[in-house]
Amino acid sequence: MSESPVSIAILVYPETTASVVYGMLDLFRSAGRDWPVVTEGRPGPELMRPWLVARETGALEICNGARLFPECRLDDCPPADIVCVPEVSLPPDAPLAGRYAPEIAWLGARYADGALLATACSGAMLLAEAGLLDGCEATTHWAWCEALAERFPRVRVQPRRALVASGAGQRLVMAGGGTSWMDLALYLIARSVGLEAAMQVARVNLIDWHQVGQQPFARLASTRQVEDAVIARCQVWIAEHYVEPNPVSAMVGLSGLAERTFKRRFRQATGMAPLEYVQALRLEEAKQMLETTDNPIEAVANEAGYEDAGYFSRLFRRQVGLTPGQYRRRFGALRQTLAAAGTA
Repeated sequence: MSESPVSIAILVYPETTASVVYGMLDLFRSAGRDWPVVTEGRPGPELMRPWLVARETGALEICNGARLFPECRLDDCPPADIVCVPEVSLPPDAPLAGRYAPEIAWLGARYADGALLATACSGAMLLAEAGLLDGCEATTHWAWCEALAERFPRVRVQPRRALVASGAGQRLVMAGGGTSWMDLALYLIARSVGLEAAMQVARVNLIDWHQVGQQPFARLASTRQVEDAVIARCQVWIAEHYVEPNPVSAMVGLSGLAERTFKRRFRQATGMAPLEYVQALRLEEAKQMLETTDNPIEAVANEAGYEDAGYFSRLFRRQVGLTPGQYRRRFGALRQTLAAAGTA
């Protein structure tokens, strides 16, 4: 373990949330301190020293009307062993160029000084804007993966992984969406002050590692209608007819285009091949049925458009990261719990 507290600068800006910023701060503060509280009745030594840094000090209003209070400015922030970047709460298609110029310059300088940079959720976009992810593997919130890949083609986006360590010395660490920032915090604790300290923080806070990745949480983002009117008409049609046999051939006929032209325009408009799009629609419908019904897996497969339940199960696992049964146990139980809470 480190003899002196590991210093961690948490970068903040208006487009972020208090839950991620203060959640990370709380977990870092917990390392070394809280386990002895619950096991011996006394606090242990704090192993990490986090603080908030922003363009300016003083009250900073962020998402949902919450306020943060950065302790130091970018221009006079002391050196940090680790820099954490929370999510950017903007739509995936929102332009970022120039919006975070001071923060991006500061991140580049900290990386050049040897700091480890860690991002939660869509915060990875700032590393990409800084050019730090070129040639590297990366992940971000599943809804941002397509935007990251399109804007920065030199980045090797890994949409299925909830945590990626990349770059020279693996000093670029990225977590996916949602609460995977907890995975990020535990990883940083384990890496900087020790595995046992990270396990203690996980036990005290009842944190379950997102080892299955973030793909089970993803919903089909490309179902939104596109500007190409012909392809948009096909999207509308397939949304109601995806269980039909040979759906791609049917869309080709509906479009009135030559097959090669249709496939090219469909991919250009949606970012997906027609068959890939159909499979995504079917799997999303299967997810809904697994969450909301007790139908046998064979029946779910059939209703989603698959006559071969074995093929359906293999495809589901390959795309989602869980078997249909595992998905039902995890998300069906969650839905039932939340539904019961809502009617209590």
